[in-house]
Amino acid sequence: MTHPPVPFDPEIEPALAHLVPPDAPQLHPDTIPAIRQGMAAMFAPAAEAVGDAPVDVVERTIPGPDGAPDLEVTVISPRGLTGPVPGLYNIHGGGMMIGHRNMDVGRLLALVLELGVVAVNVEYRLAPEHPHPAPVEDCYAGLVWTVENAAELGIDPDRVVIMGGSAGGGLSAGVSLLARDRGGPALAGQLLLCPMLDDTNTTVASHQYRGIGTWTRESNLVGWKSLLGDAAGTDAASPYAAPTRATDLSGLPPAFIEVGSAEPFRDEDTQYALRIWATGGQAELHVWSGAFHGFDMYVPEWPVSQAALQTRNSWLRRVLGLVAR
Repeated sequence: MTHPPVPFDPEIEPALAHLVPPDAPQLHPDTIPAIRQGMAAMFAPAAEAVGDAPVDVVERTIPGPDGAPDLEVTVISPRGLTGPVPGLYNIHGGGMMIGHRNMDVGRLLALVLELGVVAVNVEYRLAPEHPHPAPVEDCYAGLVWTVENAAELGIDPDRVVIMGGSAGGGLSAGVSLLARDRGGPALAGQLLLCPMLDDTNTTVASHQYRGIGTWTRESNLVGWKSLLGDAAGTDAASPYAAPTRATDLSGLPPAFIEVGSAEPFRDEDTQYALRIWATGGQAELHVWSGAFHGFDMYVPEWPVSQAALQTRNSWLRRVLGLVAR
């Protein structure tokens, strides 16, 4: 049976046409290096991107997983920070194979200014050069470092939320599972923004966006193949790479799951929330009508994006025990 796609909101279709012109390069193993270079040129270093905002930006090199290279992180803190505040540990997106932490600086700067938190933004090794478990292990090592060095960073170790969009959301869910299973850091929450969770690509939504949108079925297949190789789409796939593979979703930190109705991850993200609820766990799910993948970053002035940002901030205030300012 063929399922027609849920339509994009007509108000943002012009933006979508600009974002994905007919001659846009398609993701393929051969085009990954050029796309990485193009994306890197789009985003300024953090210190430059924050401009004269009242924040401090520090670039750090920290230990990676045992036997693996060191990691780079960017720490963004409110200027004049005097006491411990909640922390946001961020993982960037890019389908597991492209992207850079600088692409999320704008999102994190807004949260640091709005909530008075400290953000730690991690860089991880990318597939296919570094397949699973390299990305999730890098991100887990960065989280452990953040919590172990919370006092120096000005972070309250009991109020840390892991967060990320797309692949970063999938890695955030995977790290949350690792932290639970290894007895690692106790997270206050997991903020999963249109997370990439399911390597099987079997949902209705995964078929509806073949060749259309900011993230297509074809791109998603390349991403999972890059990360998992021949294990992609088979029972050999690890739940720490593809969290929908986890048979037990109990005992996880409260989840905020956000996704557009017009994108390939809609169904897997919705099902993830349903499965958390089935264990008696906490999840807050928002499916934004007519929104394409990454809508909040691509069309931030769209009323739906503004509503999504306000809703996200409301959840963060609640799980972190912050009063409105």
